[in-house]
Amino acid sequence: MKPDFEELVERHSAEIFAYVWRMLRETNDAEDCLQETFLRAFRSYSRVRTGTNYRAWLYKIATNTARSQWKRRKRSETYTIDLDPEMQADGASVIDRVEQKTLLVAVARAVEELPEQQRAALIMRKYQELSYAEIAAALECNEAAARANVYQAVKKLQTRLGVNGHVLRSAA
Repeated sequence: MKPDFEELVERHSAEIFAYVWRMLRETNDAEDCLQETFLRAFRSYSRVRTGTNYRAWLYKIATNTARSQWKRRKRSETYTIDLDPEMQADGASVIDRVEQKTLLVAVARAVEELPEQQRAALIMRKYQELSYAEIAAALECNEAAARANVYQAVKKLQTRLGVNGHVLRSAA
């Protein structure tokens, strides 16, 4: 039985928003992309077959929408390090906080520079916790290709950042 479209939106909008935000790294663009994703989904919903993996179907639409948004945007982003002494309730020194934030910015930049397919696969797997079957459905490839895209993305990040896999996994 096909779920109600409003139910799909309610069930998946938060995770789709998180995914497109991670792809685009900008809240307004992510909000626009989320709206466009669900608009496209609504337009094609009547053609989706019963039994389809609706979550993967939405990720496929979101991926294509985010790619289009990314290409339209084509602007460089700048990152700043926030040095608010009031935010140091965890006891971390300013230097530790700067180093941590610098590493996170470096990881974010390195992720943004990955090829689109690898970036999407990595974000779906590591941040959104999708299965390889769901990633394959969303990216229109087989599970082996989904695994390969994630693997290649991680290897490229390790090389780019000059860190071993353990450090990279804990930072991302």
